[in-house]
Amino acid sequence: MELDFETLEVAKRYKLLAGLVVPRPIALVSTLSGGVVNLAPFSFFNALGDDPPICIISVENRDEGPLKDTARNILDTREFVVNLVDEPMAAPMHACSVAYPPETSELHEVGFTAAPSRRVAPPRVAESPVSLECRLHTHIPIGLRHLLIGEIVWMHVRDGVVDPATLRVVPDKYLPVGRFFGNRYCRTRDQFEIAPNEYNLRRAALGKG
Repeated sequence: MELDFETLEVAKRYKLLAGLVVPRPIALVSTLSGGVVNLAPFSFFNALGDDPPICIISVENRDEGPLKDTARNILDTREFVVNLVDEPMAAPMHACSVAYPPETSELHEVGFTAAPSRRVAPPRVAESPVSLECRLHTHIPIGLRHLLIGEIVWMHVRDGVVDPATLRVVPDKYLPVGRFFGNRYCRTRDQFEIAPNEYNLRRAALGKG
């Protein structure tokens, strides 16, 4: 099968990209609007760099045209929190994708707990194993999407997930879920290692392994 993306319909491009570029990490993004906590999941998301430490989420406009609450809130306040999602959070995270009205907080509707952030106003999700407090670094509108690059200013990590001496993740203490497509997700319990090569050894010597 060969596909010309220059002529393929947008909906079909999305179906292929969302179904084949997998698994994707999930950002459960908390923002504020007039005191109301908005919480929405996005899987067009990833970390992009460490100096400055940045992550990106891609938010599509609603079908009828206007900005989604997350994009509008980030552009208004320039602050947000990315809450990473592990197995116990999966079902309530998915429930946050329901189109609640702006005055309704998904956080309370699905039973998550708000916890105070350190550097930004939006709260983090207490149940999340890792939360990244972000300030908007760059906004890039592309077509019907908004690429929102956040600079990470604070990280919350559940005790036990990271070895405090080495800052390495403890594999059996951190079990995030990944997104496939539609209602399909995956676990990350089945992991494997590959013997180190020269590049890995060089990074380890620099403390980046």
